Amino acid sequence: MQDRCAEKVALVTGAAGGIGEAIVRRLAAEGATVVVTDLDADRCEKLAGEVPGNALGRRLDVTDETAWEALVTEVTERLGGLSVLVNNAGIATMNTVETETQETWDRVIGVTQTGVWLGMKHGGPAIERTGGGSIVNVASIFGTVGGFGAQFSYHAAKGAVRLMTKNAALHWAKRGVRVNSLHPGFIETPLSRELWRGTPRLTAMIEGTPLGRLGTTAEVAAAVAFLASDDAGFMTGSELYVDGGWTAR
Repeated sequence: MQDRCAEKVALVTGAAGGIGEAIVRRLAAEGATVVVTDLDADRCEKLAGEVPGNALGRRLDVTDETAWEALVTEVTERLGGLSVLVNNAGIATMNTVETETQETWDRVIGVTQTGVWLGMKHGGPAIERTGGGSIVNVASIFGTVGGFGAQFSYHAAKGAVRLMTKNAALHWAKRGVRVNSLHPGFIETPLSRELWRGTPRLTAMIEGTPLGRLGTTAEVAAAVAFLASDDAGFMTGSELYVDGGWTAR
């Protein structure tokens, strides 16, 4: 394992399981001090205790601006600054443009889009004050293509994350803060195995992926570690796809 994130402080949202947990473990393995955040405080604290370094576990509702302000202040005071922010938290429904409701729309947009904005709003200046670093916004292939014609609010939110990333990248381009979006395809997690096992949707996802399989959380985490590191020092406003070739078609 490389040590590309040594001396970096990295805050990860949506970190209690699946892709978020894999990101935490990879960044910690590469030397970062990781702040593990999610709604499940106990799980965050447990995971923080399982990874190398002086990781912190904290509850964070990404839709709560006051909570963002308090956490970023704590991190900068306690750990000496912030150098990496991974906006990974997101939720989805299976609703279509016709079946979406105001309630589900507001909930998905709040977590998946507004949460990313609030993270950048408060994390970006902290990264700049630390001397520069990286923001990685975890979007999706469904922020770029129409998918299966469902998950309407999720597509809207992830598409917004894609363009918010480019706008913020230009905003901070000369101030040391790089901002890139990561677009996973169909990734196997404990939840996805439970939801997709034996379904026509799983067959369609695998058959539509040129590499002919689902991705792994470790493969997504490796891409995040690259974007967080100085190896990606000339990348900002970019889109990195970890999708087995799905969007190449």
